[in-house]
Amino acid sequence: MRTSRSTLLFAFALLFMAASLIAHAQTALQFVSLPAPCRLIDTRQTGGPIQGGTKRDFPILQEGCNIPAIAAAYSLNVTVVPPGPMWFLTIWPAGQPQPTVSTLNSYDGRVKANAAIVDAGTNGAISVYVSSTTDVVLDINGYFVPATDSALAFYSLTPCRIADTRLAGGGGPIPGGTSRNFPVLDVPGCTVPSTAAAYSLNITAVPPSGPLYVLKAYPAGGSVPAVSTLNDYTGTAVANAALVGAGTNGEISVWASNNTDVVIDIDGYFAPPVTGGLALSLYTITPCRVIDTRSGGGQPFSGLLVPPVDVEHSICAPPAQAQAYALNATVLPVGALGFLTLWPDGEPQPGSSTLNAWDGVVTNNMAIVPTDVGMDAGKINAYAAGTTQLVLDMSGYFAPLPALIVTTTSLPGGTLSV
Repeated sequence: MRTSRSTLLFAFALLFMAASLIAHAQTALQFVSLPAPCRLIDTRQTGGPIQGGTKRDFPILQEGCNIPAIAAAYSLNVTVVPPGPMWFLTIWPAGQPQPTVSTLNSYDGRVKANAAIVDAGTNGAISVYVSSTTDVVLDINGYFVPATDSALAFYSLTPCRIADTRLAGGGGPIPGGTSRNFPVLDVPGCTVPSTAAAYSLNITAVPPSGPLYVLKAYPAGGSVPAVSTLNDYTGTAVANAALVGAGTNGEISVWASNNTDVVIDIDGYFAPPVTGGLALSLYTITPCRVIDTRSGGGQPFSGLLVPPVDVEHSICAPPAQAQAYALNATVLPVGALGFLTLWPDGEPQPGSSTLNAWDGVVTNNMAIVPTDVGMDAGKINAYAAGTTQLVLDMSGYFAPLPALIVTTTSLPGGTLSV
């Protein structure tokens, strides 16, 4: 049978299209960092408070931060400004059923912030539900797109401390109304390469006296953004996760409205993808509850949680290939809780913290927590320096990009030189 050159070219084009469809059908996402954090929503300025017991949809693509339609998930900072107690806030992709998880709680009515990675919903929008009437502020520091060579892969690290201004040589408190730059690349014990373009950080403010109204983290060398990373109106130790772009010499800047000490931990970084199993992509899931130690009448724990949290075999069921989990950690302490630390099972406890609840209130924080390999794979440890219940909700996991496999049937027969 004779086959024309155009027929063969058409056949190969179909194969190429099939390969592209298989690649893009994967849900692997990689990160695009914004040059500076940007304010999307402030209901105090537009729309007014969200009424308790209701949800409101926010069209992220139309909110002035130049987020492209290709964005499949957002890295957000969510802040509530309630007039009184606000039991919980939940954020999720618009157009989907409301999940049975929480993003943050403000039982005592304080201004509180928490980071969140949220899927883009219908028309790129997200939904926010509040149990009690509150104003809501949404800031964005980056977004995730289908994996490409131009986006950034994630590289997980065992949580590591890169700065503590309380220590000798740490520089002391940041004076109110000023910024300080912090190196990330050359910190002993924290292996972060110069290719890192953004960092997954946990930033803790420890004001020596009085409240800290606003703390802002952003790439060094840029202007102080008109957004916040955390608020600490009560003057206790407060932590919040943040994805922060690498600035001049790979440094980040921290601005504080009032005098405060700052502790900065890192659990991973974003850099151009390279071959090998170290480069990870984000796979989002419907927000899901991994563990609630209160379930079944469970008792609060202190010290190391035994057994470790088996994320892989929880109801959320991330695959065995997952090498890190995007979690929202909530503590319900019995009295003062100095700190909670999450880290991979099978590794020594790191000298870092995930959150603090020194005042004994219900406290949340997002954390990207790696998991070890081998027999400890899929499990993470939790240590509480006090007595508490623990809730872990998962919004996604990080895993290697699957190898591209092209499956073909036989091509039509051809004639030599035709």
